[in-house]
Amino acid sequence: MRGICKMINQVGREIPDELLVRYGKKGFEGSYARDDEEYRKAAPTVRAVVDPKQEKQVGSIREALEKCGLKDGMVLSFHHHFRDGDYIVNMVMEQVNAMGVKDITICASSLGAAHDPVAALIEEGVVTGIQSSGVRGKIGEAISYGKLKTPAIIRSHGGRVRAIEEGDVHIDIAFIGAPTSDAFGNARGVGGKSDCGVLSYSMVDARYADRVVVITDCLVPFPNFPPSISMVDVDYVCVVDEIGNPAKIVSNAVRMTKDVRELKMAEYCTRLIELSPFFKDGFSFQTGAGGASLAVNTMLRPIMEEKDIHMSFAIGGITKPMCDLLDAGLVRNIVDAQAFDLGAIESIKNNPRHFEISTSEYANPMNKGAFVNKLDFVILGALEVDVDYNVNVVTGSDGIVRGAPGGHPDTAAGSNCSIIVAPLVRGRIPTVCDKVVTVVTPGEAVDIVVTDYGIAINPRRTDLIEAYKGCGLPICTIEELRDIAYSIVGTPDEIQFKDRVVGIIESRDGTILDVVREIKEYEFVE
Repeated sequence: MRGICKMINQVGREIPDELLVRYGKKGFEGSYARDDEEYRKAAPTVRAVVDPKQEKQVGSIREALEKCGLKDGMVLSFHHHFRDGDYIVNMVMEQVNAMGVKDITICASSLGAAHDPVAALIEEGVVTGIQSSGVRGKIGEAISYGKLKTPAIIRSHGGRVRAIEEGDVHIDIAFIGAPTSDAFGNARGVGGKSDCGVLSYSMVDARYADRVVVITDCLVPFPNFPPSISMVDVDYVCVVDEIGNPAKIVSNAVRMTKDVRELKMAEYCTRLIELSPFFKDGFSFQTGAGGASLAVNTMLRPIMEEKDIHMSFAIGGITKPMCDLLDAGLVRNIVDAQAFDLGAIESIKNNPRHFEISTSEYANPMNKGAFVNKLDFVILGALEVDVDYNVNVVTGSDGIVRGAPGGHPDTAAGSNCSIIVAPLVRGRIPTVCDKVVTVVTPGEAVDIVVTDYGIAINPRRTDLIEAYKGCGLPICTIEELRDIAYSIVGTPDEIQFKDRVVGIIESRDGTILDVVREIKEYEFVE
């Protein structure tokens, strides 16, 4: 494909013309290129329930699939609020395989190591398409080595909602793992033995899929109110023994840190926030779940108390440290699209100022207003950052798909100040480099890069450069950070790829930001 005509998009990436034509897409033209554009939303096929005697509860997942008319070529959707503890994807796909159905596209809010069995279904042709906001584990390897029949499409959380609402992807059957549901389909993210806190990712699936199946391990009396998923969108309800393991919602990335390097970066971030023009009463904030990011929550607290500054709201994947600030009265509201730990799940059950929101409300760039557009600060991680401030969070240093955009591009584009935090070097791999393997968040949306060796401010942000003059922080250029990294570990060799495109990185507005090509397998000679 590399040998045919191609266009160069706004971030300087080559996008094959054949790909643009096949998917009816444009190359990325800028983070705000579609501002004020109008479009008509897609609509599902609705199966009316007029007879009051009609029951929705079915005896098994297989029966639900049969009643939904499962056939070759369908698109099935899933959510990932259970993260590595999710059981739903594998249970459903096991039955799909047993029914002899092929050519399925999985449209998930994210896929991880818990879904490794899907890799075998890719090899067998049961699954031929993946559309997701994250791909890890064996599925990522299968994509990178060209096992998937069609290019995987990787979108941000906001971009996934946009794609469904705009009709870029049409869901035939949506499967929603719900901690509690009544027999008519009113489903909630709390109340059962498998609490996951919220069902935000699945709200768009419920509204736009032709058929919706709620799978629960805790059937409760009607009505199960207030519901995250309403009965008006649900076709069938299936009760199983277990839908997931809440203990595995907490991933290895969600952790408090004692690492000196991470604490130093957290101190830099805290000072940058304190000195910025946006740190005032009523500011808004999102932080990631990494060690340095979580430490900022703790470090900000005494500064907020001393200056009598309160957050108006906090958003994102929510963790207990943020909930502690809510309990202390330092945060007025938490608006939650995903609970990252058990403390956050307990908070949304018990604190009336902790609210569940849809992913469209959180980050959809093509609605009439999302929370990310009212965000002051966001602290994000990175696998790589290049000298143009482009960020990669999807492909590893070996070129294999093993990450997730999540809300990274959404919050970076919407916030007043986006801060990327990453160690300058991981092992023998430089984090700051000449050119990232894959552009996931464009540099125009990235404001500050914080490493353990120094801080770089995007030259576009003259206001921030002025605000930090004489602050005493180790501010330098992004090129200086790259040079330090290369002096420590050397200039990295370029990864070798084949011509075939195996993945598409869609910008949140639906244009093509970058492509992922099939990785070359190295031959080792003894």
